[in-house]
Amino acid sequence: MSKKVSKKDLSPEARAIINSQVTRRGLIAGTGAVGAAGLLAACGSSGDGGGGGDASTVRWGNWPLYLDYDEDTKKYPTLEAFSAESGIAAKYFEDYNDNDEFYGKVQAQLKLNEDIGYDVVTPTDWMAARWIRLGYAQKFDLDNIPNRVNILDSLSSPSFDPNRESTLTWQGIMGGFGWNTKTNPKGVRTIDDLFAPQNKGKIVVLSEMRDTIGIILLSQGVDLQSVTEDQFMNAVDFMEGKIADGWIRGVKGNEYAEDLTSGDATAVIGWSGDMFILASENEGKFDFAIPESGGTISGDNFIIPTPVGADAKANAEKLINYYYDPAVAAEVAAYVNYVCPVKGAQAEMEMIAPELANSPYIFPDDAMSAKLNVFRSLTPAEESDWSEAFQQAQGN
Repeated sequence: MSKKVSKKDLSPEARAIINSQVTRRGLIAGTGAVGAAGLLAACGSSGDGGGGGDASTVRWGNWPLYLDYDEDTKKYPTLEAFSAESGIAAKYFEDYNDNDEFYGKVQAQLKLNEDIGYDVVTPTDWMAARWIRLGYAQKFDLDNIPNRVNILDSLSSPSFDPNRESTLTWQGIMGGFGWNTKTNPKGVRTIDDLFAPQNKGKIVVLSEMRDTIGIILLSQGVDLQSVTEDQFMNAVDFMEGKIADGWIRGVKGNEYAEDLTSGDATAVIGWSGDMFILASENEGKFDFAIPESGGTISGDNFIIPTPVGADAKANAEKLINYYYDPAVAAEVAAYVNYVCPVKGAQAEMEMIAPELANSPYIFPDDAMSAKLNVFRSLTPAEESDWSEAFQQAQGN
């Protein structure tokens, strides 16, 4: 199903993005808080009150700066190409800042089976599991998504959707150690390296529980697929102690990258995509590695909510199928720098951005993949109790 694309075949906007190495982090840093708000307003900042899906549109709710974007035209090249090819008007909303926050915004409508303002959304694995468990995710008409066969084998059968009947990965996210190379010239590859004296008071860890606690658990020799409550709470106690003793300065989301660039942080538990961007934009000032004891991997997933009607559902399936074309997936990956979930995209990347085709951050090799671990699915009770413990450890 893949169409062959060379760099010269790309739209001028897409080619400019790749040539100039425009990145999500670069846009965030360049716009600042006010500029970013203006950007979101230009792109459509809320799916609420969208009036319902229909035969001519598709409404997609995604995370900020998570799709190829041309700052000059204020358009998304691949999304523009999808609309031109399909005749479907795509409305794109950068409304995801936090999984729980987004879910809280639409939960009441989902319960009432009312339109939530989106025809396709992109929750992270563990939240996708909740949507499926509660019956809020529709099953795909697989005939509308022939490109689904392009999903990487390692992502093809997650515990929350073993047959991939209701989800497909949008982008993959690796969790590991990031660091300032001047402060940590030998690198950070173990938990002891992270908590080395030069980093005291300048360590930031992720607010995503499964990444931060997952990496601590792995350093303690725990298998994330069989972690018990006692093991989890022991890891939470470890983090809480490091906060109390002044080692960890903050538990944050994506803004940890700002702490690194400002010098407020010198080592982090962070995400591969962000660290790849920081390294490429700061001439080797930062680096990233999967810990020797193992790192985490998760994904954000396409889901079609249950209130979506048949016509809009078919449009959403066409959108999902389009982004599982390897050539399109490569174009997106060249911009977002996260783990590409689509088979064949690496070969397509060779034609449009060969310097990125060998990036283990986008296309993990076998050695790196062997060190990546998925946090097991939690029961509703575990999810509630463990999340509460994680929040309390932060002082929330």
